[in-house]
Amino acid sequence: MKALAPLYNAVAMALHWLMAALVLSLMLLGWLAVNQPLSPLKFDLFYWHKSLGILTLTLAVLRLLWRWLRPPPPPDPGLEGWQRRAAAAVHGLLYLLLLLMPLSGWLINSAAKFPFRVFGLFPLPHLVGPDKALQANLELVHLIGFWCLAGLLLLHVGAALDHHFRRRDPVLRRMLPAWGRWR
Repeated sequence: MKALAPLYNAVAMALHWLMAALVLSLMLLGWLAVNQPLSPLKFDLFYWHKSLGILTLTLAVLRLLWRWLRPPPPPDPGLEGWQRRAAAAVHGLLYLLLLLMPLSGWLINSAAKFPFRVFGLFPLPHLVGPDKALQANLELVHLIGFWCLAGLLLLHVGAALDHHFRRRDPVLRRMLPAWGRWR
């Protein structure tokens, strides 16, 4: 009987799926906000985008700390070397973007000298002084980051679905709590 691949721990699973929902929400809110004419709705969309972005930055740091304290289970032994290297590269880039995107957004807000309170609770300090040129450059970084993140997410989800439905291996089930318990 083949040994079952070890699951991710419950905290890693919870952070993964919470952040997946947050990132998709951020992408939708950001897309809607930039395509909205100047209006109260545009400000509301950006308010939620920024607040959720700071939450995502906080969770990304916590997730990296948790990953350091509780390393993930070893890769499924059925994976080929190139698959392990590709997965490690995609995960590394995803973590980088989970930090870069909220930080670049925070810097954009700072360079615009726009006052902001995260979820209305506390002010977000400015990291840089007002600078329109810097703001424009950071907006470009944020936009490029968005497209890179979108591409990496498609690759990540596509690979997980390929492993589950075509290859029929346990790669995806290791991150799904209900399926992981009942396999």
